[in-house]
Amino acid sequence: AGGIGTMAIQLAVAVGARVAVTAGSPDRLQRCAEYGADILIDHKQQDFVEEVKRATDGRGADVVLDMLGASYLQRNVDVLATSGRLVIIGLQGGAKGELDLASLLAKRAAVLATTLRGRPAAEKAAIVAAVREHVWPLVADGTVRPVVHATLPLDQAAEAHRLLDGGEVVGKVLLTTTQA
Repeated sequence: AGGIGTMAIQLAVAVGARVAVTAGSPDRLQRCAEYGADILIDHKQQDFVEEVKRATDGRGADVVLDMLGASYLQRNVDVLATSGRLVIIGLQGGAKGELDLASLLAKRAAVLATTLRGRPAAEKAAIVAAVREHVWPLVADGTVRPVVHATLPLDQAAEAHRLLDGGEVVGKVLLTTTQA
């Protein structure tokens, strides 16, 4: 339910996808619902693989956007539908994991790991151009909007960290500077 997650929810809804989310509190799940998620899973109380399979009549998810990495690697493959795609964009849960390759093969699933870091300038420019063409119009017309949980002055960076560590942030926490 962070900044990337809330944007991903809105973008997926904008292209007609049904969206499942996991969060650790009813409040965060409700906020995700406000942005269009319709399968709400409290990962502290529910098994997300079972819940997604139940909500999709056993089919599973076509795409999983994963910000955790190793700690959920196998479970994310387990929840994929046949020909599903697991897109890893973060490693908050670790960088080294174990995976049953037979389950990946059986589903003819794909795992893609991606980041902007380390990409050549030309690749970054192509991504910016694609965002400008496909995403920016949705932001401009209000279909998709950045979610800001809090805006704090830079001298309150410690408070921003406390908010983030508290696990209840929905969207981004911004730090501002004053211009001389």
